[in-house]
This record gives sequence, C-alpha cells and structure tokens, in this order.
Amino acid sequence: MFLPCLLYYLLFQYAPMLGIVISFKNYNLVKGIWSSDWVGLKYYAMFFQDPNSLRLIKNTFLLGIYSLLFGFAPPIILALLLNELKNALFKRFVQTVSYLPHFISNVVVVGMIVTFLSPSGGLINEIIQSFGSKPVNFMMEPALFRSIYVASGIWQSFGWGSIIYLAALSSIDPTLYEAAEIDGASRLGKMWHVTLPGIASAIVILLILNVGNITQIGFEKVYLLTNPVNLKTADILSTNVYRMGLIGGQFSYASAIGLFASIISLVFLMGTNYISRKFTETSLW
Repeated sequence: MFLPCLLYYLLFQYAPMLGIVISFKNYNLVKGIWSSDWVGLKYYAMFFQDPNSLRLIKNTFLLGIYSLLFGFAPPIILALLLNELKNALFKRFVQTVSYLPHFISNVVVVGMIVTFLSPSGGLINEIIQSFGSKPVNFMMEPALFRSIYVASGIWQSFGWGSIIYLAALSSIDPTLYEAAEIDGASRLGKMWHVTLPGIASAIVILLILNVGNITQIGFEKVYLLTNPVNLKTADILSTNVYRMGLIGGQFSYASAIGLFASIISLVFLMGTNYISRKFTETSLW
C-alpha cells in the first residue's frame, strides 16, 4: 500500500533534485546537463546583483507571512466550532460546503475573483455603490493585491485544512470532557482546557510545516492574478522563475533562484523545528 506513495516521491520529488546542478553550470540543451560548462555561483551572484531581487524576495516573504498569520487560525476555529455542533446533519452540511472551494481550480477561482471585484457590475462594487461610494478597481490597485490573494486563499483552504484538526479531535478521550463537566467547566472552559491541549501537537506540527513553506507560494494563482499594474507587489520568486526559465530560456538562472528559495524554506523549517523541540515536546524530528 505504501509503494505507490514511495514511487511518487522517488520519481517526482527526489529524482528531479539531480537537475539542480544546472544552477552551477552554463546549461546548454545540445551539450546536456553533465557536459555543460561549470560556472560555480555565477547565476546566484547575478540574481543578488539584479535590482529587482530584493523586491521579489520581499513580495514572496510578505505573501507567505500574511498567508500564515491570517490563514493558520481559521481551520482551527472551524474545527472547534464543528466539534461543538450537536446536529449531525447540519454539521455534515457545513463540512461539505467548507470543503468545496478546495476542489475548485485556481483558474476558476481567479475568474470568480475578477468577476466579483469588477468595477462594472461586480458584486463587491455593487455593495460599495449601494452605500453611496464610488466603485473601486481592485485588480488595478497594487496595494490590494496581497489582501485579495490572502483572503481568497483562506476561503479556498480553511475548510480542507480543518480535516486534520477534526481527526485530532476525534482522538480525545470523551471521559476528559465528562470530568471537566463534573468540575463545573463551561463549554468554553472545556474547549480551552480539554480540546485545545488535545490537538496542540497537531497545531505545532502544522505550524512547523507552514513556516517551512513561507517561500513556496503557489505559482498558478499569483500568475493568474498578476497584471502590468499590480506587478510591483505581485511579482514573486516563482513567477520570476517561470518568466526567466520557461519564457526567457535562462534555465540555469531560473534554477538558481528556485534553489535559493528552497534553501530558505529548509532553514525556516529546521529553525522552527528546533525552537519547537526546545520549548515544547512536539517536533518533526
């Protein structure tokens, strides 16, 4: 049963790692990876000398940090609220509705965002105009890009993310709730003293993983939401890799940027895991 999962990671995660060597070579399609000339850290130096590199790093970090700050708690809150529901039918309905956005393609989600935020006929602007204000062209406001990305990301993922916490909640011993009730604990007290400690390890593990993914912002959605006007705040490392690598044909340069982002993610992951292991009893290793 584990073999398909193992083969997937070997073929699509570990085997491609051999290709990172092109970030240290002047890659030539005719010569191939191993016969191309070795140039060392040339492309890394080029990236840091690029006047746009700081902007790319800043945009990537801000999107990742905002997504973590505002998107980490909603799945926990939803799981806690669902756990308190007594009506099983209503609970299943809420779960199903909250899961659905996860299965919607990013292309469709971006289309919905553009439609809802349209200055002419968009639902959001219709509401704004009903209060007597002028319509706002959200997609042409660089300062609003991060808010749009993070808010839509929360809507897409908070229901699906709550599944892990609901699974963790199911493992809590019911007698703990009975004991807390005998001690006079209210529903909020039981949530604070029984439920949250019961899922604390799951929260810490997911926090470590999410911190490790701060620089791994999804390419597709950012690329689809980007336009020439909001490029100042929307352009991130992954979109730059696409532009330089697949469009510009600078494969070595794009690989260097991608490897740099991966190393930063690894440092964040190891640092967060170390802090968690030092101050709590939960860590990845």
